[in-house]
Amino acid sequence: MRIIPFLLSAALLATPLAAEPGLPEEADVQAALDSHPSVVAARARAEAARADARARSKGTHEITFSGSYTRRRIDREGEFDEYDAALTRAFRLPGKARLDREIGEAGVLAADNIAEDAKHQAALLLSGYWFDWLAAEAQARIDSTAVRNYEKALAVVKRREQLRDASRLDVDQAEAALGTARVLAEQSAGQASLAKARLAAHFPALVVPETPPELPEPLVSDEELLRLAALVPMNSHEITAADAQAQQSAAIAQRAQKERMADPSVGVRLFSERGGAERGAGLLFSIPLGGGHRKALAEQAGAEASAAQAEAQLARFGVKEVADADLAEARYRIAAWKRARQAMDAQMAALLKLRRGHELGEIDLFDLLLGERMVHDAFRMEAATRAEALRSIAKLRIDSHELWLAD
Repeated sequence: MRIIPFLLSAALLATPLAAEPGLPEEADVQAALDSHPSVVAARARAEAARADARARSKGTHEITFSGSYTRRRIDREGEFDEYDAALTRAFRLPGKARLDREIGEAGVLAADNIAEDAKHQAALLLSGYWFDWLAAEAQARIDSTAVRNYEKALAVVKRREQLRDASRLDVDQAEAALGTARVLAEQSAGQASLAKARLAAHFPALVVPETPPELPEPLVSDEELLRLAALVPMNSHEITAADAQAQQSAAIAQRAQKERMADPSVGVRLFSERGGAERGAGLLFSIPLGGGHRKALAEQAGAEASAAQAEAQLARFGVKEVADADLAEARYRIAAWKRARQAMDAQMAALLKLRRGHELGEIDLFDLLLGERMVHDAFRMEAATRAEALRSIAKLRIDSHELWLAD
């Protein structure tokens, strides 16, 4: 009685010949990531940062026109038309324009890297939902195969009962095993449908195939894992964005210090009084006299610059933690899968002996069904550990920008 045939093992352990086994097509992934709302929003903010940089480069000061018209009446002299007009403009003091440009450029750099990091986070999200689906589908295939084999086994036992070569108890035990397998199959099929629905809901632009790809073997050398882990901080957009934000905050603090001396305004004035009897032109000059408010703003900007510098250092700690955690997780996930594979092979070897013993009448049906169930569990455990190992490898590759994020 073959509950789990060897063909199932061969099918589950086969590795596809695709460029990226077990993963969606690169073009489909890029389309899904580029259309994800978080990525679209981050790129829009990057465009806003560019506009802000252009505005800062131009400066906030513009030419101001002011004027007045007056109709004056003087006793015993008559009425007079009088007017005056003035053009004024404030000018940035030396050093302020340079700092404004630095603030804008740092803002663009930060926004661009935040946008790339948003794509990075979207890639991690896609990878997570993708492997949730593949793992659930793998379990569903195993459980579906087990049901078909239990059905065949029950038919054999019923036939033997008719020939008085098996008891009613044997039939009951086979039916109970089939019922348990059907429950697992229903649950795993439902979980696969749920995982696929979640994947499609979060990434509607991703082309999800009707038939999921098989889970390839997670065979990655430790040297390759170390290489990928070393690339994580080197290619981190999070660190670059934090550094750019720190640079921007430092420039803003310097700008606030310079702003304690306000920009002067210079202009020209034309006037006409007493109906043109008096005419003139002159220069205008004004400058605000700073006080405690400007000083407080400068102190605030300085404190925020110190905070941004500390946050940049914190970002480095966080990325280093991600790299180390990715490496550790990939190592133990691969090791766990290898152990599960060995256990599955051992269970299959034991099952062959149980089947042979049952054919010779030395092993009863209960012990054989128990062995079959243990093999079924071993296949499920191997598929689960395989999916988790592949998930951890994919995460390390994404964090190192080796997968989907080459830039």
